[in-house]
Amino acid sequence: MPRFQGCDFMDTDSLLSDEERMVRNTVREWVEDRVVPIIDMHAREGTFPRELVPQMGELGMLGASLHGYDCAGMNNVAYGLMLQELERGDSGLRSFCSVQSSLCMYPIFTFGSDEQKQKWLPPMAKGHKIGCFGLTEPDFGSNPSGMITRAARKGNKWVLNGTKMWITNGGIADIAVVWAKVEDGTVRGFLVEKGTRGYTTEDTKGKHSLRASVTSELHFADCEIPEDAVLPKSDGLKAALMCLNQARYGIAWGAIGAAMACYDCALSYSKTRIQFDRPIAGFQLTQEKLVHMLTEITKMQLLCLQLGRLKDAGKATHVQVSMAKRNNVALALDICRASREILGANGILDDYPVMRHAANLESVKTYEGTHEIHTLIIGQHITGIQAFT
Repeated sequence: MPRFQGCDFMDTDSLLSDEERMVRNTVREWVEDRVVPIIDMHAREGTFPRELVPQMGELGMLGASLHGYDCAGMNNVAYGLMLQELERGDSGLRSFCSVQSSLCMYPIFTFGSDEQKQKWLPPMAKGHKIGCFGLTEPDFGSNPSGMITRAARKGNKWVLNGTKMWITNGGIADIAVVWAKVEDGTVRGFLVEKGTRGYTTEDTKGKHSLRASVTSELHFADCEIPEDAVLPKSDGLKAALMCLNQARYGIAWGAIGAAMACYDCALSYSKTRIQFDRPIAGFQLTQEKLVHMLTEITKMQLLCLQLGRLKDAGKATHVQVSMAKRNNVALALDICRASREILGANGILDDYPVMRHAANLESVKTYEGTHEIHTLIIGQHITGIQAFT
């Protein structure tokens, strides 16, 4: 298959700064050279390409939108374009970067003490330390306020008890940002280091999706952590939801990358696949699929670009982020399925990226707020009526 050329029908490149294009092109080249040749093997074997993490750190991908502490300090559009290209490689890599950056480094940066920031952010930016985010529980996903995990004071320490589930990076993380209820019912964030007594992890097996990613359970059994392990400014569930909003923004961009990869594959295949003595690209129904895919990708690009500009201006709302995440993931999944149809039976083979992206997006549609939950978030905003219960 020819090297990826991009899907810029409306010349969105002209709307980007030189720096934004440089970031996008640098990561695009890295994905082509370092990710594409190995990712199908990792997906097949169910392994995460951990050897790529230091390279991501060297290129400034980790905590890229944060300022200081050896972070790149890029704007939100450049950060989004970076995640677009990472997910064009695989959702597992974009998920790793999203969790490291938005769900672990961001809360330390935003809610942590100076000492916590100095200790963790520089090595995490370099990829020398890995983080995870523990919010979801076996019985509480869309309703995090019902969490069972508790943190109780014991002298000058905290004692954690509970379980977190579906935790990306969990089994390889050096530090976990864990959310728990304290005695008054308030939710606080805690930093739990790998190797702490009473803290264990168990990797999730048998996944058909996100196979090139580490997914784990976190278990806390009378896990004692020091007083300075609490994130001092993390007072309430709102803090955890702010982290999720950062991650959802990146997901909206990432979904574009998966859609672009599948469209590019289907277009190339349709030009070389001969049936009835002509390329299938010459048939009306194939062209209809390709036109629909490119049109939706273009709309996804423009949606995210405007959202990124609003975010850089400090004007983006969580409802706007919900719309972008909801729209782009659903459309990317539709594009994956249409691409598989164009490839026919070959579409199920891992010689092509289409089924891998489709399977990954089934998870992406659910995590960081399900498609349905984001529908209700937007619905409440436009009607003024809550429909959650």
